[in-house]
Amino acid sequence: MNFKESINDNFNCSIVIPIFNEEETIRELWTHISKNISHLSGAFEIIFIDDGSVDKSFEIIEKLALEHPNIKVIRLSRNFGHQCALAAGIDYATGDSVILMDGDLQDTPDAIPHFINKWKEGYEVVYAVRQKRKESKLKRFFFWLFYRLIQITSGIKMPADSGIFSLMDRKVIDAIRSMPERNRYITGLRAYAGFNQVGIPVERGPRYRGEPRVTVGKLIKLALDGIISFSAIPLRMTTYLGIIFSLLSFCIGTIGIFYKFVLGKPFLSWPYGLTTTFFMGGVQLVFLGVLGEYISRIYDEVKQRPYYIVRSKINM
Repeated sequence: MNFKESINDNFNCSIVIPIFNEEETIRELWTHISKNISHLSGAFEIIFIDDGSVDKSFEIIEKLALEHPNIKVIRLSRNFGHQCALAAGIDYATGDSVILMDGDLQDTPDAIPHFINKWKEGYEVVYAVRQKRKESKLKRFFFWLFYRLIQITSGIKMPADSGIFSLMDRKVIDAIRSMPERNRYITGLRAYAGFNQVGIPVERGPRYRGEPRVTVGKLIKLALDGIISFSAIPLRMTTYLGIIFSLLSFCIGTIGIFYKFVLGKPFLSWPYGLTTTFFMGGVQLVFLGVLGEYISRIYDEVKQRPYYIVRSKINM
């Protein structure tokens, strides 16, 4: 089925966009979205999730919603974070397919018709493979490292260089909604769900206005959420390294005894022993930190608190 044939079919599609302090971008974003969906015959609902913005983002979205009935707004009671805001949009989306995208225009709305085209061809997940990122070299390196670590440790087929910008069929959305964990990594849940998936190359644009929201610290947290949610490798590494260091210590101790009682001279001086003590203490603290990360997530799951709270809704 070619592109022209696919867009002539009627369909329902939800576009979910989390917003946090994007007052300078929202109107331009809506202009680009409306331009790309205006020639499509399907019905669209655009769901903005105001994730506790402290600027005029909500006022701008509210005004757009009053002007356009297909724009829906979910206002959260505070800032719950990007992944939780996406989860809120997923829960309220009613379309046969759901498109997730960021609200800073780095995810170009020009890709929306191509997503829908692939969906109409039979693919149940269509994700953007990000190319030509505009961030600094350091941040590009961290993104590259992040995706490779996730691929190595997750144990499932996790596509590289693909974030949340994607289209998912209703059956995939229902599968993700059935997954109850609190520390959510939507991209990982999408890969875990399986189904028929395909990636399309999409150039990653610069932010339209303002400073990037994803700092190195947030990227590290997202990496930890992704790795810990989908892999027990960090826990296994503590066991393997513990065995290795124990054997190494045994060998060094045996050599030390040989030097003292057979050769009659000391093996290594006190500075080496002190350095070894500090090194092993640091290793143990790292291992405790790994255990703490898993335990803290277990604690979050046990509490069963909602991962977002809705303050108000418009057009819903």
